[in-house]
Amino acid sequence: MAGPVKIALIGMGWWGQKMLAVLSSAPDDITVVRAVEPNLETVRDLCAAKGIPLSADYADALNDPNVEAVVLATPHSLHTDQIKAAVAAGKHIFCEKPLALTKAEAEQSVALCANAGLVLGMGHERRFEPPIADLLAKADAGVLGRIHQIESNFSHDKFVSLDRDNWRLKADQAPAGGMTATGIHLLDLSVRLLGPAESVLCICEQLSSDLPQGDTVAAYVKFKGGGTSYVSASLANPFISRFAVFGSKGWIDVRDKAHVEAPDGWIVTSAMAGGPIETIEIAPAEPVKDNLVSFARAVRGTETYPVTGEHLVNNIALLEAVFKSALSGAIEIVA
Repeated sequence: MAGPVKIALIGMGWWGQKMLAVLSSAPDDITVVRAVEPNLETVRDLCAAKGIPLSADYADALNDPNVEAVVLATPHSLHTDQIKAAVAAGKHIFCEKPLALTKAEAEQSVALCANAGLVLGMGHERRFEPPIADLLAKADAGVLGRIHQIESNFSHDKFVSLDRDNWRLKADQAPAGGMTATGIHLLDLSVRLLGPAESVLCICEQLSSDLPQGDTVAAYVKFKGGGTSYVSASLANPFISRFAVFGSKGWIDVRDKAHVEAPDGWIVTSAMAGGPIETIEIAPAEPVKDNLVSFARAVRGTETYPVTGEHLVNNIALLEAVFKSALSGAIEIVA
């Protein structure tokens, strides 16, 4: 097929509306032809203004022959069943992170999509931030040498004001503090750079809020091929996003100037062996859109989607071990 990929947005909350907004600037690659939201009144006017059919039932999107792919901006625990249903309906899938809460479920979803010849995209837009994409390319090319360590923090206080009944604050939906909200991106980048994880020690605490799953989390990861990653996240301090990689030939530290909801560019500090420490600023970009466009182009067969099934499974295997360690307070082996 040719032309823009026709998608149904499933879940029209905070992030579903963010994706709808950015896709208005990618009409050649992807177009929204349907929306699904259980709380119809919250987005009825928005969808009507854009001429997008809206309903409350996921099956409406799966049964619509005009829909080629579904974009899931839904609670984490629903992803596995929703992906299974989409595969049965022959729809490509873009899923917000995390893909699943257990390695077994991640393996199931990846295998179902692969066996059906369907593209499985993932809401890891951090990979599409220009300075992160550049960092990954340099690491792949050996510019940084042997990767030794990763240090990272992705924190914000956007959830402190949420109603305590919100699913994003449920300990069973989003365990280990901010790990499923923000830390998962840092785990993904760590796995992308260092491969499968071997073990993890995670500490999750409730320090300055009443958030039921805790507000401050830190995980120290050891990788099977060597190297370590320190991933930290708070749901109760002002925004910060930092990702730093240290190698034998050089290091790069990337700091976001604003949350990806409204990106404002990046500050990148780096140094190569024998050279000075340099700092540059990178102009704003829209990685959420770029991720979705890459997914659409993979559906059309014109681009290879960079988040592989192996990456997805390795990331969720690590996430599951993080959950276990947060409860036990001990080092847990990654399955």
